[in-house]
Amino acid sequence: MRTAFAASGIVALLAGTVGFFLVLRGQTFAGHALSHVGFTGATGAILFGVSPLAGLVAFSIAAGFGMGLLGEKLAERDVAIGMILSIALGFGLLFLHFYTSFAAQATALLFGNVLGVDLEALISLTLLAIVCALALACISRPLMFASLQSELAEARGVPLRLVSTIFLMIVAVAVAESAQIVGILLVFTLMVGPAAAAMGFTTRLYGAVALSAALALLEAWGGLTLAYYSDWPVSFWITALSGTIYFASLIKRRV
Repeated sequence: MRTAFAASGIVALLAGTVGFFLVLRGQTFAGHALSHVGFTGATGAILFGVSPLAGLVAFSIAAGFGMGLLGEKLAERDVAIGMILSIALGFGLLFLHFYTSFAAQATALLFGNVLGVDLEALISLTLLAIVCALALACISRPLMFASLQSELAEARGVPLRLVSTIFLMIVAVAVAESAQIVGILLVFTLMVGPAAAAMGFTTRLYGAVALSAALALLEAWGGLTLAYYSDWPVSFWITALSGTIYFASLIKRRV
């Protein structure tokens, strides 16, 4: 349980922080697509005897890089992203077809298994989170500027495409890490839910970033605790907490 709490805490803080910028920039669909594209990388890695986490991270980063090259108008290209997503999922199913004996690992990828995180995986998650946090800190100011006033930022010389590409590669790693906790199908829960709720509770930008990370941590640790006492799936509890807090933020907005 200690390893599970440590892993979920590290991933939640990263997911909550990265998720805020994802929601702010209106690129939640891109994040959702990255998680599913990563599934293909993980299943392909299993097929060739490589670590699923390595395949998930590598494939997600490559997809994030490709999406970043599309530029700042990525949000308007949902059809293209959807087609890339469909093709990637098709390959994922093909890989499973060739190696069905690893169906249990595929299920863990889809729905997460934080209790299965060992010390080696925890070290990998920690190192990846540190790299992502440092990269995000380096681009946070131009990223915030480009997210709020893209035309003005471009006029001031901010390299929008480069910033967008680096950010989506960070998102890709955060998605891969979140998949270890809640699974590929529920990454939206840990990355988008806390960020959307934080924006409902406060209008201060940096306050919302901190609150998003705090809510993600609360949901991850709360889900683990509730699962321990109820024997229900951790991912279910994290999803339930995320949904409850998000709808509470909607009520707060209308009050």
